[in-house]
Amino acid sequence: METIQLSVLPKTAANNELLKELLIEEFDTSNFEFKILKRSIDARRKPVTINLKIEVYFNGETIPKTAIENKYQDVSNATPAIVVGFGPAGMFAALKLIELGIKPIILERGKDVRSRRRDLAAINKEHLVNPESNYCFGEGGAGTYSDGKLYTRSKKRGDVNAVLATLVQHGASEDIMVDAHPHIGTNKLPKVVTEMRETILKYGGELLFDTKLTDIIINDNQIEGVVTHNGEEILSNNVILATGHSARDIFYLLNDKEIAIENKPFALGVRVEHPQNLIDTIQYHSKAKSEFLPPASYKLVQQVKQRGVFSFCMCPGGIIAPCATAPGEIVTNGWSPSKRNNPYANSGIVVTVEEEDLEPFKEYGALAGLEFQKSIEKKAYDIAGNKNKEGQHAPAQRLSDFIKGRVSTSLPDCSYTPGVISAPVHDILPKAITKRLQEGFTMFSHKMKGYLHPDAIVVGVESRTSSPVKIPRDRATFQHPDIKGLFPCGEGAGYAGGIVSAAIDGQKCAEAIASI
Repeated sequence: METIQLSVLPKTAANNELLKELLIEEFDTSNFEFKILKRSIDARRKPVTINLKIEVYFNGETIPKTAIENKYQDVSNATPAIVVGFGPAGMFAALKLIELGIKPIILERGKDVRSRRRDLAAINKEHLVNPESNYCFGEGGAGTYSDGKLYTRSKKRGDVNAVLATLVQHGASEDIMVDAHPHIGTNKLPKVVTEMRETILKYGGELLFDTKLTDIIINDNQIEGVVTHNGEEILSNNVILATGHSARDIFYLLNDKEIAIENKPFALGVRVEHPQNLIDTIQYHSKAKSEFLPPASYKLVQQVKQRGVFSFCMCPGGIIAPCATAPGEIVTNGWSPSKRNNPYANSGIVVTVEEEDLEPFKEYGALAGLEFQKSIEKKAYDIAGNKNKEGQHAPAQRLSDFIKGRVSTSLPDCSYTPGVISAPVHDILPKAITKRLQEGFTMFSHKMKGYLHPDAIVVGVESRTSSPVKIPRDRATFQHPDIKGLFPCGEGAGYAGGIVSAAIDGQKCAEAIASI
């Protein structure tokens, strides 16, 4: 077996027969089989090429398959551990607990993916926000309906590959094991999530939908269980708290119980949308995109007055989604289907929030960032003219008008289904953030010629980039430093930033419980 690196045209990368012809020339034999290990796009110059890492097997050598060993065991009668939240962190924590012989009892405040769809439709069509079932809450968490991007900067490649392999085992395409920036797609994630749920139930785990944690039972600084919204007590000495970055009631609960929490840096900004064909033209250096290339994405970062301005959750061929978790607020995010074939490209463009931004909220202590975040979302709701508890119109401006600080007299078409309203988005955010966004957009236009397109639109606000609160934990035991048996986990606790990193964190918390 030999490993070879190739840089080929997109048409060749998409055709195994053409690839084999190249390999025949390289090795001067046709007696081989091959397997693509990694695939990435190099669009730095024209023509765009595809970089491939390939394993070649000679003289009848067998190509190893993506072997996924089923390590799950029946835990129906095993010692239980409670998992609060069934997003990526909670799902992978539960699966790992089963592998380790511990029974997960999962509490999820929202609904299963099928029932959840009706509540998402109600947000988009009727502007009705269900505080317990929305784009952030429900089976699979925010990740289910937020694109399914699986890229992570984690250096622990073994852990990353294990997460990807688990997703493949439950129905995701094996392409995610190969692509440099793997992606499942919002249209395909529900099936994967459902299969993961079925595995958990098959091996004896319990999963309670429409079940909200309202209290934690603690005795002598030891977790003894939790209390649900209907007053039921569920007992266990180990609780993984994987509730996500938008479960504000959990932060309030911890604060009220005087369980230590901390203010955490996050980022705030807007979501910008362009015609996808424009981004393709810019990134692929051609007005006619090759049929063998996917819709183009971009990643932008710029330092402006000692703060980072950067793109976040870029969605080629995507949709801007209404992600409020309560009436009276506007929150945006983005997602893409697996084919990324919608006519728009959108991305969050955000600025890091600093202590000076939180000064008006310092009386809230560790919740200062959360209250600041809430105030921005309410202001976006009000400035868009939503005057009742059912409004989800989002404030919007043409990008060129946002930069100049003027209200747009008209708006281009936009993928945000509840509808956009021309409003001064530049007035929603603090001046320190707006000014940096305006300068950042201008600098981005120097990096991507054509970025300041007349039909580029800015929609407010992108406010849930990460949790504004951190729940501390011991580095060695993964437990809260003051509460034995409480395992803060995932994005909501401040230890992850996406599906893969949250999944890895869930696994680590499960392993920490098993090691006790």
